[in-house]
Amino acid sequence: MVWRRRDGEHPGRRMTPAEKARRLGEACRAVEQLARARIRAQYGDIPETEMKLRLAALRLPRALMVRVFGWDPDIHGY
Repeated sequence: MVWRRRDGEHPGRRMTPAEKARRLGEACRAVEQLARARIRAQYGDIPETEMKLRLAALRLPRALMVRVFGWDPDIHGY
């Protein structure tokens, strides 16, 4: 199901590509802020480096996290 306005038009149809990119960026930043809040609630005040590792572990496969960063989400958490 695709969300449509009352006039039947899809809301993204009239946006320019730049506006769509801006809105997508805003949505991505909002998702990251929510993830940061959840991590802070669970782990408290942690260094930014650790925060970035935990954020990356939410998006990247475990094997890649271990190989590239030496961070095992199964051991350290997300």
